[in-house]
Amino acid sequence: AHALIAASCPFFVVHYLGTQTMPKTVCSKTYTTPRRPFEKARLDQELKLIGQYGLRNKREVWRVRYTLAKIRKAARDLLTLDEKNSKRLFEGNALLRRLVRIGVLDESKMKLDYVLGLRLEDFLERRLQTQVFKLGLAKSIHHARVLIRQRHIRVRKQVVNVPSFIVRLDSQKHIDFSIKSPFGGGRPGRVKRKNAKKGQAGSGGEEEDED
Repeated sequence: AHALIAASCPFFVVHYLGTQTMPKTVCSKTYTTPRRPFEKARLDQELKLIGQYGLRNKREVWRVRYTLAKIRKAARDLLTLDEKNSKRLFEGNALLRRLVRIGVLDESKMKLDYVLGLRLEDFLERRLQTQVFKLGLAKSIHHARVLIRQRHIRVRKQVVNVPSFIVRLDSQKHIDFSIKSPFGGGRPGRVKRKNAKKGQAGSGGEEEDED
């Protein structure tokens, strides 16, 4: 059948052969679905987190949970090694420093035992969406998400439009409105410009009537 189609349609040959030889894209997992999909306590907790942190769907909760599970697993594996073990010293310090840098772990708790006590909320608090709301740049947690997606927010000099962006401790004080944003001193938005134009046209018409 393919030979008959190929004889009448040369494009089919190129397309068919091309699809056959295309390499398969390999992507690592970013989240895992719950083992028990209808567990009431977990469903209630997820719904509460979505409302509290203005998340889009449960996949965002599962993504943070998967990240936390990987960090906990790394800490558990390192805790099984001897305290003087070079791998535990090197990788353990690197893990702790990274968690302190993003503000999830306190500097006074730089031990692997404390990593096992981390919660979902610790990571959700470090999201750019949460930080924008807490800094008072947005009226609500949902408004914060809209501002970020519409490119009104910058971290240092870089405009960030990803609500789940994890803010480092040293970058926290550099969160502000973008220079090009109407909220940060840029030119007015489309609707405001349109209304201003209408206002000018209306005032011009009134002056002509008086004349």
